[in-house]
Amino acid sequence: MKKAMFLRDELLVQARISDQELNEWERTKLVKPDGVAKDETCFYSRDTLERVKKVKRLMSLGYQPEQILKIIKKVGLPASGRKNEGPKNLHEYLTVGDLADRVGISARAVKHWEDKGIIEPDMRSEGGFRLYSEAYVYLCQLIRDLQLFGYSLEEIKLISDLFRNFLALSRDVDVYQPGETMLMLDEMSSQIQRFEKKLDLFKTGIARWENLLKGKKKELSELKGLTRKRQKDMERKSDA
Repeated sequence: MKKAMFLRDELLVQARISDQELNEWERTKLVKPDGVAKDETCFYSRDTLERVKKVKRLMSLGYQPEQILKIIKKVGLPASGRKNEGPKNLHEYLTVGDLADRVGISARAVKHWEDKGIIEPDMRSEGGFRLYSEAYVYLCQLIRDLQLFGYSLEEIKLISDLFRNFLALSRDVDVYQPGETMLMLDEMSSQIQRFEKKLDLFKTGIARWENLLKGKKKELSELKGLTRKRQKDMERKSDA
């Protein structure tokens, strides 16, 4: 499920604060971005937006950043329902362009897979800016492999949906009704068997092509040698 997040400019608008104020609050560690993309774009969660609003409220009451920080460390923010609420750890996420570069595909392909429902960004801003975790590099490589294996995007979408269901069942086997769960598991088993059969065909085909190319490379080398010899013979005759 996508998590709502805000880019810096979006946060400033939502909280109705200035860039200078946010800079000061980040400097004094009152606020911290929830994550940063590989291109150093910072983003903030909805919880952080609420935190900023509460800091703004305390500032309007005359508290200074250092005083607010002491309050947070001691009792948490007012009406937050959480004590010792602090900035989250900073994580690195990938933009669409970063993900495409890492996988060796176009940004358009990433967006197309998202439109088809095959992948889903971890976070999305109100302006449509999308961020992906590092795990998506491997997932997109698998999707590219399936395309090379001749799978259509519709088939890949089916596999992706089954994989998500598998992850949900791994976390909680009671997430679906028993009958529905058995149907899903049967379909997963069938897909695995079909994929194994395809892999066997690919392995046989790859071995056949490897032998063919190996033999043809040797023949090409021999033909080149004969052609060079023929050229030299013709040059000698021409000189004579």
